[in-house]
Parts: sequence; C-alpha cells; structure tokens
Amino acid sequence: MIHITLGTRRYVNPQEDQLGRNIIGFDPVMNDEALFHANRGCWVLGERAEKERYALLSHEGEVRMAIEIDRLVPVAGGRKAIEGKYLTPGDAVHDAYVGKPTPVETTRNPITYFDSLHGARTCHCGCGESVAGGWFVIGHDQKALHARISKIGTVREFIDWFDSTYVDPTGA
Repeated sequence: MIHITLGTRRYVNPQEDQLGRNIIGFDPVMNDEALFHANRGCWVLGERAEKERYALLSHEGEVRMAIEIDRLVPVAGGRKAIEGKYLTPGDAVHDAYVGKPTPVETTRNPITYFDSLHGARTCHCGCGESVAGGWFVIGHDQKALHARISKIGTVREFIDWFDSTYVDPTGA
C-alpha cells in the first residue's frame, strides 16, 4: 500500500502546477473531494507504486483519507498522479485506516510503502493464491510465461511468433 504524508495546506500557482491546482496539503476544513483533488498528485512514485491498489494520505500522524487506485498517470517532471476514488465509511480499507494513527514510521520522504492484507490481490498467473505486494506469488510469473509459451510451441517458436506479430508503438 502507498502511504503519503501531507504537509499543511498551502497555495500554489495553478499555471505552474502540473494538475492546475491552487492548493495542496491538508487543512481540517477541506471536505473529501477537496482533499483528494489537492493531493492526488504530483508524486515521485517508484516502480512498486504500479503494483499497489490503495493509497493512504496522512497528516500529523493520522490517516486522513484512503484512495482506491484505478491507475497512475504521468505528469510533467517525471512525477505521477493518482486516478481513482477516495473511499468512504463502510469500505474495509477506509474503516481499517482512516482516523487512526499512521501505519508506518515517519520518514523524510513523504512516500512510503507497506504490505497490507487489504492491498492483497489474486496472483496474476491464475492460480488463485493471494499476493500482498505485486502481481505474482514468487516464481509464478515464470510459470505464467511458460504456460503461454507452450500454447505456441517451443521457446524458439514463441520468439518467432512474437517477432512476426509484435508492432512496436514507438516505431523502432
């Protein structure tokens, strides 16, 4: 799960902000819509972020919002913004974290990650096992890859098939 530590609300120039926002950070008078809009990006998110289903926004040691991530979109400067929806009472992730102490140690970096059963998903190979972080149970990525190769034939036959059908979107 992604954990983002927010600073206190501050004003920014919408012409200079990658998302056209005029405020970022946390203010207790902000409603959920304003909090989400102000803080869904622009973050330096590592490769692990692409595998996460949820993000938490915290301020002063308390989780203020839980977000279900639909996708991460690139913005200027190599940063990313979250597209998704903020969760409300009654959602398991919201109820487990929002209004409670931050689940990770505070660091200088506003972005941290932690494993949570709430972020678990089913292994992408199709085995049905649960994975807390990532797409595959260890080793199942290779299992899934070779299962698909065998549908074509040998590894060589798969490479020949791939090379004859793949169209590089960059034109290279």
